[in-house]
Amino acid sequence: MTALTSENCSFQYQLHQTNQPLDGNCLLFLITLGKILLNILTLGMRRKNTHQNFMEYFCISLAFTDLLLLVNISIISYFRDFVLLGIRFTKYHICLFTQIISFTYGFLHYPVFLTACIDYYLNFSKATKLPFKCQKVFYFFAVILIWISVLTYVLGDPAIYQSLKAQNVYSYHQCPFYISIQSYWLSFSMVMILFMAFITSWSEVITLVQAVRITSYMNETILYFPFSSHSSYTVSSKKTLLPKLIVCFLGTWLPFVLLQIIILLLKVQIPAYIEMNIPWLYFVNSFLIATVFWFNCHKLNFRNMALPADPFVNWKCCFIPLTIHNLEQIEKPISVIIC
Repeated sequence: MTALTSENCSFQYQLHQTNQPLDGNCLLFLITLGKILLNILTLGMRRKNTHQNFMEYFCISLAFTDLLLLVNISIISYFRDFVLLGIRFTKYHICLFTQIISFTYGFLHYPVFLTACIDYYLNFSKATKLPFKCQKVFYFFAVILIWISVLTYVLGDPAIYQSLKAQNVYSYHQCPFYISIQSYWLSFSMVMILFMAFITSWSEVITLVQAVRITSYMNETILYFPFSSHSSYTVSSKKTLLPKLIVCFLGTWLPFVLLQIIILLLKVQIPAYIEMNIPWLYFVNSFLIATVFWFNCHKLNFRNMALPADPFVNWKCCFIPLTIHNLEQIEKPISVIIC
């Protein structure tokens, strides 16, 4: 394991070189194909009736980029050595394209995270009210701008250029792959925030979890638990809201949180072209929405407002106190979480 650094750069990344087997290109094809199938499965499982947002558009663009990478690997692997538009393509370009994609994916984490933060802040505060078509165009060009900016940075950086150029001295079966430091710190920060939030309100979280019951309501599988306060559509206390946010978030993403903890503890190094994936982006998306709710709890009024879209967690149903009659003879108001 070697680390590449540059005095003129403000980033760090790691180079991991392994002696791949003779069918390294086939292995790369299978990994990319598996990632695409995971993308399709995740996009198919999401809720379809959510509002438009930046993260949705970026997820679709990521799935499209993965598909382009798979097509390039397939074509070059099949023809092996051919000329297109005056450019000769060989097996070397399979590794080169994957390296460029790895660098690009590795530097996308912070821009995507910050852009999604701004998007949710503006939508929540209603600072801007763009028409639906204008909003779609804005998200489209925002995604294109981020991709072009990061790709330009990757191709124009001297240190990255030298590392790509050095690939000429490697054999076809010694293709190095790159580890993003951005994803590591982003994952570490979110796990630590979740840990501190859980420690702060662990007793309330345990109480809510112990009171949870599973039933079916309006053709939906739901979790319900006694709601102690009066039926109010406004949440004014961050302390009261925090345990419900944790229950909502971990009720959907607990396996993914445990996976992130294992990766961090074992210091597993995952290539950037694998680590940037749609399930990871939706995990970040839910985390951002919960964070926006918590910081703006005094503004939450669930009866009159449209909440930020989350394809996997129905935050609105988590907080609205409901009185459901003839449901195991429950008379108290209850809080509902859609599974």
